[in-house]
This record gives sequence, C-alpha cells and structure tokens, in this order.
Amino acid sequence: MSTSVENSVLAAARAAKDAQPALARLHRGAKDRVLGAMAEALVARAEEIVSANARDLAAADESGIAPGLRDRLALDPERVGAIAQQLRDAAALPDPIGEVIRGSVLDNGLELREVRVPMGVIGMVYEARPNVTVDAAGLALKAGSAVVLRGGSAALHSNTALIAVLRDVLAEQGLPRDLVVGIDEHGRDGVDVLMRSRGLVDVLIPRGGAGLIRRVVENSLVPVIETGTGKTHVLVDASADLDQAVDIVANAKLQRIGVCNALETLLVHRDIAAEALPRLTAPLVEAGVRLHADEQAAALLEGTGAEVVPATAEDWDTEYLALELAVAVVEDLDTALVHIREHSTGHTESILTRDLRSQQRFLAEVDSAVVMANASTRFSDGGEFGFGAEIGISTQKLHARGPMGLREITASKWLVVGQGHVRP
Repeated sequence: MSTSVENSVLAAARAAKDAQPALARLHRGAKDRVLGAMAEALVARAEEIVSANARDLAAADESGIAPGLRDRLALDPERVGAIAQQLRDAAALPDPIGEVIRGSVLDNGLELREVRVPMGVIGMVYEARPNVTVDAAGLALKAGSAVVLRGGSAALHSNTALIAVLRDVLAEQGLPRDLVVGIDEHGRDGVDVLMRSRGLVDVLIPRGGAGLIRRVVENSLVPVIETGTGKTHVLVDASADLDQAVDIVANAKLQRIGVCNALETLLVHRDIAAEALPRLTAPLVEAGVRLHADEQAAALLEGTGAEVVPATAEDWDTEYLALELAVAVVEDLDTALVHIREHSTGHTESILTRDLRSQQRFLAEVDSAVVMANASTRFSDGGEFGFGAEIGISTQKLHARGPMGLREITASKWLVVGQGHVRP
C-alpha cells in the first residue's frame, strides 16, 4: 500500500471528524432543510447522475456482472427520484438527538438522564449500490454524524456524482463539505486504511456480499456493526392458504431479485407438497427461475415445465441474488426449524400458516433478525418499517438488530446534574 493512499484516507476521515461538530450543533429544522435541499438537488441533477451511472453499467456489462448485482447498480430518473424521496422521508421523522432514553433522581438528589447523541463519524463499506450512498449520508446527517463512504469500484462514477451533489448542497447551506466524504478512488487499499482508522471513525458498517462483510468483521480495528447476507427462508406450512402463499412466494422471490431480503430457500410441508409445489412454482417458472430441488421436491415438479436441478449441499447456504431458488419438502415444523437453524444467515424468515400454534412456535424459535408470519420477506426493510430509509440490516445481537434507522446509528451519554454533591 502506498503512503499517499494511507495519508489521503486518514486525511478524509480526519476532515469528517473535524466537520462533525458543526452538524451536531444544528437543530432539527436546520437538518431537515438540508435533507430537503439534497433531495431537490438530486432530482435537478438526475441527468448528470444517470449519465455517470451509464459509465458504470457499461463497465459492468463488459465484465459480465450478475443480473442481480446489475439491478442494484442501475439508476434511471425514476430511481433517482425514489432515492431523493428517501431523504424527504428521513426529514419527516422525529430527530433522535437529545431524546431522553431514561432518567431518575437519586435519593441524594442527584439528577440522571441518559440521552441520545450522535455516533460521530460513521464509515460505510458497500458494493455496487448507489442508493446506499444517499441513504447512508442522509440518515447519518439526520442523526448528527459525518460519514465516510466507500462504495466500490463498480459504482465509482455513480457514487462520485452523488457525493458531489450532496457536498455541493452542504456548502450551499453553510455547512462543511466534509460531513460527507468518499474514498472510492483508493480501492481495497482505502478500505484497509479505513479499518485501521480507530479514533477517527467511530463505527464501521459493511453492507454487501459475504466476502466483504467477513473481511471487515475479521480485520477492522474500528468497532463494526455487522450486516449479513440474506439466505432467507419461507416455510409453507400444512395449513397455509395456498392462494395467499402463491402471491407471497412470487413477491418474495421476484419483486426484486438482487436484494438481501429476496427469497432464497422455499420449504414446503410434506402434507400439502403435492398440491402446493406446482402452484407455488408456476409464477416462478414463468419468470425463468431455476429450481435447485431436493429429491422429493424434484419428483413432485416433474411435468410442470420447471427447470429443475438436483440441490447440492452448497445450495442450502447460497444467497443467489438471481433467478435461482432452493426448494425442499420438509416432514413437519420441527424439521423446518432445524433446517433454518442450520442454514440461515440470521436475516429474515417467514412462515405461511393458518395454525396459530405453528405461527407462535415459528416466531418464538427462529433466531433471525426479522421473523414473519404470512408476509413476504421483502418487507424486511427500513423504509417499509417506517424508518424513512435504512443504513443496513444488522444480523448481530449487540447494539442493533434488524433494519437500522436513525435510532440505531446513535449513541448515548449520561447527563448528571448535582448541587455540590460529593461522594461519601
């Protein structure tokens, strides 16, 4: 690694740290005006952003990028507008900073309050997802933090254009540009430096494939909030409403294939598998989904026109992010729970059932960040949860779990007020 890369990344992180107090002093109205101005600027400069994105797409097509990843990378005016709306939605949310979490007056008269405060500087490492650039910056700013962004070489031109818009708005609003900084041009070496920026960066959030997340979790000296890959499961129980189940499974798999909450493994109860599997897979087959089926499922899918390949051990642990789906017939709820426990990444699982006992067991026993009943896994999302947007979906159990919005990217501190108190 060159000294210039190290110096450049450390300088960017230091600039963000130096800029953050200017934001921490702002009241909610001022922060919301900044987010609104950013939204307007993104829409006004959509042509510039889409043009930059076209350069990334051309390079991605030349390299043979997977369809799911290309979908995440692609921007058009409509998607830019949707990204801008996320900023408006975040602006409409209550400001978490200064919120009193708990408080009391001790017997000796000492007043205690725990309040939410900005995290400080948030580092984001992610791949081929230009929307994350804006979501992360917007949520961080609303929560009073500066942000250092590394969005990957595949989205270099897109992220550069988006960050330029955000930084221009900050300057126009009388705030330091360095509240939002990008380090994409420094590649993997830049990530290595960012992971060693303890003291400048307060928390690091990786968002992407399993390799990226593992690399950051295993090597970072900066505290990490781990987001996980989405090996999501849907269990169609024996009592499921099949008309409802067909729609839910199709939505979970097809609504957007390249996202972490898309369905990757379908489990069907043995008692209804003969009837259910052809119906459940018909919309998937029509959309071109290839089914990686176990022996029982494959036998029941014969003659349906489905493209079926034998499931391997690797299929039960694969996040496809493509028109691929693992399918298995399970003996009962106990078998399904064991399968999920062994193969889930702890992201999102859903049961489709009309049996309240089965529903309650599933919700209680599945140890994932988001556990659902009779709903598509695509709802596992900060925007859908009413957070305005999300900075990631945490699959760890410390600090934050599940979709992370504003509150999840704050810290807290204790305010203690006395009247000449000394400890005896």
